[in-house]
Order: sequence, then structure tokens, then C-alpha cells
Amino acid sequence: MTTVGVPGEGSGSVTNSEDTVVSSDDAVVSGEASVPEEAVASGEAAVAAPAADPASDGQADEPDSGDSGEDEGDESSGIGTLEEEGDIAADYIEALLDIADLDGDIDMDVEGGRAVVSVVGATLNELVGTDGEVLEALQELTRLAVHRKTGERARLMLDVGGFRARRRLELADFGRRVADEVARTGEPQKLRAMSPFERKIIHDAIASAGLRSESEGEEPDRCVVVFPAS
Repeated sequence: MTTVGVPGEGSGSVTNSEDTVVSSDDAVVSGEASVPEEAVASGEAAVAAPAADPASDGQADEPDSGDSGEDEGDESSGIGTLEEEGDIAADYIEALLDIADLDGDIDMDVEGGRAVVSVVGATLNELVGTDGEVLEALQELTRLAVHRKTGERARLMLDVGGFRARRRLELADFGRRVADEVARTGEPQKLRAMSPFERKIIHDAIASAGLRSESEGEEPDRCVVVFPAS
């Protein structure tokens, strides 16, 4: 089985050493991020929440054959509930931006059965980090802040500067190229570890090409394996 690297943001490939799903506030104030620690634990947005539900990042919702649960919202959640989640998340992010002295406008929407909060109108590389690891940490912290307010598990999506939109296009194209290669050679290919968000995009691209893919392993080393059509 061939192991294939995944294209990273701004580079040709991503090494296996990057773990893109991070769930501690240390991740927000380390590495390339310059967000002050007090921004994470300030005021109403303090993250003094219970331990994160593993399903909050999609892991518990992933069937053996894929990660379709990551982008599927809870159908029992009404629009009003999702809008409330979005409002809480927007307040949290706005407070963080103020304390960190960063500029950016916040948009909130409901999309695909989940709240989507986007920070737009500025270049905020500090809130994205290499291959989005800081963004993943911020998303987890924002979900925890919502959980603290509502008592319910949040599945909201956080985007900064359009990173996820660009990443979605990049990975969809990569998935199609992997599918073409597997179809040509008839050999399975194993991709490097990816976040649930990234895996879902790959699964969709492979399915669209008429091939089969599965996720294997445990977080943060869970990855996609692409198989030829049976």
C-alpha cells in the first residue's frame, strides 16, 4: 500500500509530524500563534468547561467507512438553537480579538445543520497557524465556551480569513488526483493523518470518483485509506 502526503496550506506537501487537531489552550499561545493567554480565559468567554466530548470534533460520529458525521449537523437542533450557539461563539471570538488587539469582522450563519462563525476582513495568520492547527484549537475552545453557556455539545464550525474554504478546494482537488491514481494503478493508497474536517472532504471526493475510502487509526493519527473500485 502506498502512503501519500497531503498538500498543505502554502506548501506542496504536509509532513506526518503535524497533528492538526488540538484541544488545549496551550496550543493557542504557542508555536506561531501570538494570541495572549488572557484572551483565552477572560470574562464571559472563560473556558472553564468540562472535558470536551470526543464527538465534538467528529471522531465519535465517524462510521467505519468514512467521516460523514463531521459535516452533518444534529437534525434535532433547531435554527434558533444554532443561532444562539453562533451568537455565543461570536461574542467569545470578539472578546478574544479585542484582548489580542487584532482586527476582523465576524460573520455568523447556519449551514449544513450547524452554526458557522467566520472572522473576515483581515489577514489573521496568527489565528490560523501552520496547516490550521491554531484554528483547530480555537474552534475547540469556542465549542467549549458554547458548551459552558448552553450545557449542550456544540458542533459549530469556525473559520478565519477563509482558510477552511481554501483548504476545502485544495483537498477536493487532491482527493480527485488520488482517486485517479488509485483507479490507474489498482493499488490502495494511505494518506497521512488529517483532521475530521479534512478527512470528510477527501471521503466526498473519493466517493464522487466512484471509489471507496475508509478511515483507520485513532486521533490524532487517524487517516484515510483509498481503495480501488470493487
